[in-house]
Amino acid sequence: QVQLVESGGGLVQAGGSLRLSCAASGSFSSIMTMGWYRQAPGKQRELVATVTPGGTINFADSVKGRFTISRDNAKNTIYLQMNSLKPDDTAVYYCKAVLITRDYWGQGTQVTVSA
Repeated sequence: QVQLVESGGGLVQAGGSLRLSCAASGSFSSIMTMGWYRQAPGKQRELVATVTPGGTINFADSVKGRFTISRDNAKNTIYLQMNSLKPDDTAVYYCKAVLITRDYWGQGTQVTVSA
């Protein structure tokens, strides 16, 4: 079992920044890809960014140049630094961990960007 605990969401004005964290805990051998996804009201959940244990990163086009993702393998933690936030970034942000056995999701953290 893996538990994912997200933190760092909140309310920010357009152009501002937020940093999300996701820490994995529990009993597991190794985590493969970890990443962030988001879901806005009335929309499907979409990829924001992922990072592999080796540091290979993938970003959604909508956040390239504004968001960065990093990973601390020793702590099984990932971070999402979000800069130049826009109202369109408003969503619940979910952390995901991919293991050999199955995928795990966090409960989500709300990010609200006001105009």
